[in-house]
Amino acid sequence: MQKIAIDSGNKNPNFIGSWTIEPISICDDLISYFELNISKQKSGIAGSSLNLDIKDSVDITIKPKEIILPGNGAFKLYFDQLFECYKDYVEDWTFLEQISDRLEIGSFNLQRYKPGQHFKKLHTERLSLDSLHRIFAFMTYLNDVQEGGSTFFSHYDLEIQPQKGLTLIWPAEWTHAHKGNILKEGSKYIITGWMNIC
Repeated sequence: MQKIAIDSGNKNPNFIGSWTIEPISICDDLISYFELNISKQKSGIAGSSLNLDIKDSVDITIKPKEIILPGNGAFKLYFDQLFECYKDYVEDWTFLEQISDRLEIGSFNLQRYKPGQHFKKLHTERLSLDSLHRIFAFMTYLNDVQEGGSTFFSHYDLEIQPQKGLTLIWPAEWTHAHKGNILKEGSKYIITGWMNIC
């Protein structure tokens, strides 16, 4: 067997879309929701179990039907903005028009990391039969982080530093293996979840 290099053409994309949501105050509202709802906070779950050797965070998991509950208006504003990001993503990759109306948001997480915490394990968002329905992951950084806390996409040697409002959409596949680097200072807040095929 001989390995052959093929012409990479005139593009070398990583398929990670990025935007800044507006108004940026949505981020403050989501952080406030997290901090005011202490009873809903739980140590981060990775997969179906708690394993701090994989993921060390505090999370609030929210089901889509909870978005319409009183006091949850920030989520509707956020998902209106996320949908605008996704529409722009589809314009860049027009093949997605074939499935764009068949995607839905499932349960999603608000997460907080403190110094020393991070998502330690390199992982993807579509690893088992339980996650086959995931097509894209989304994440918005809710605050600026000065020291550590970046997201590292290993196949692209790409490190993204959290900036308030920075929103990412990327494929859930093995091609986008990633992890969180150790937070060294302050707190890191994110909202994250998946776009699922229905």
